[in-house]
Amino acid sequence: MKNRRPSVAILVANLPAEKDRRVIRECLSLEAAGFDVTVIAPRGDRSLTVLPGSERTRMRPYPVIVYGSTVLSFALEFLWSFLWITIRLAGELVRGRAQAVQVCNPPDVYFPLAWVLRALGRPWVFDHHDLSPEVYVSRGGEPNPLVSRLLVAFEWLTLRSATAVFATNQSFKDNAVRRGVRAEKVTVVRNGPAHAEIAKKVEAVAGERPEGPHRVVYLGVFGPQDNVEGAVLAAEELARLRGRSDWRMVLAGDGETASALRKLTAERGLTDVVEFTGWLNGPEVDALLRDATVAIQPDLPTRMNQLSTMAKTVEYLGRGVPVVAADLIETRATVGDAGLYVANGEPVEFAEAIDRLLEDPDLRAQMHRIGRERFRDFLSWEHQAEKYVAVWKRLLAKHLPTQGPAVRIPAQRTPADDAATTRTDAP
Repeated sequence: MKNRRPSVAILVANLPAEKDRRVIRECLSLEAAGFDVTVIAPRGDRSLTVLPGSERTRMRPYPVIVYGSTVLSFALEFLWSFLWITIRLAGELVRGRAQAVQVCNPPDVYFPLAWVLRALGRPWVFDHHDLSPEVYVSRGGEPNPLVSRLLVAFEWLTLRSATAVFATNQSFKDNAVRRGVRAEKVTVVRNGPAHAEIAKKVEAVAGERPEGPHRVVYLGVFGPQDNVEGAVLAAEELARLRGRSDWRMVLAGDGETASALRKLTAERGLTDVVEFTGWLNGPEVDALLRDATVAIQPDLPTRMNQLSTMAKTVEYLGRGVPVVAADLIETRATVGDAGLYVANGEPVEFAEAIDRLLEDPDLRAQMHRIGRERFRDFLSWEHQAEKYVAVWKRLLAKHLPTQGPAVRIPAQRTPADDAATTRTDAP
């Protein structure tokens, strides 16, 4: 057994593997550290059998026929994914390619598989992407108390059944501890790009920008909880403040509310200043953010957003793009002085903050420097990968070769599509 690589199966239910930027970084880091990895996820690009950017990470996709939008359809989607993930995971176990398993949420329904795997003596790790009970409440409408309690129970069972937990920030770790998980079982592994994903042009003189209109960028999922509508309405307010000639708002991503956002943009007469790009791959994300003047994080001050780190925001900081956001607990912990904060997340507040940054190149240059320093010293994937791989080396120590390869960060760019996160990951 010592001559074989240790193997990890990663389970993803809400995104094709090639679109989940966090999972791609995790796979590349494990592969670089000498692990074999298999990803079981919804089918995306049918031509892919190996994860893009990797050398040997296997993809074992399953078909998806139901996408949730109501409580009933979400339940059907979860049951379908549970069935197929169970089938695919059983196949990996038979082939000897799942000495340990990592499950990524949402949803929090795979704890029965955790009980089986742990009974077999195999580590089961929970990679906590989203606070599912808070996501449910944030989607609008009157939440069903029974559904809310059920989601809390599922989260509790998922956390308590895991051998170890990866939390995306300190608030997620605190949540796990409140659910009864010992603090030493929880490791904070944040979202964010690696240095290799960012073009060297970012290192140019702070405050420099390309010719042409300023670009105000949103990067991420278009979901009910993401308040991308707020960005469109902020563009309307910004047009009143400074006219329409020297700026454009670029909304990069896709999701449930995409068609409604395009309709809103047309109805408000904003098609000349608001541009939709659709999903972007890794190099396209990098190119967009390198040319951005300001980035907007329109998430409102809900409980979920207070406790969440938006992956898109770390993408912004990695390129030194000043951020405009509501004053949220984990956003401030991530961004620090590299952003301007608004109290309530109203469109006029966002517009006024954006206008201030567009008018002040010195302030933008200062924020560029601070953002890049925070990314370099604290947020980049290089810092996260060391902690991530260390947990796996501890859990699979008996399967490691006597002289295993040193942990290194792969040089490849991740050609994936975001999160955040999760559904807050950038596209």
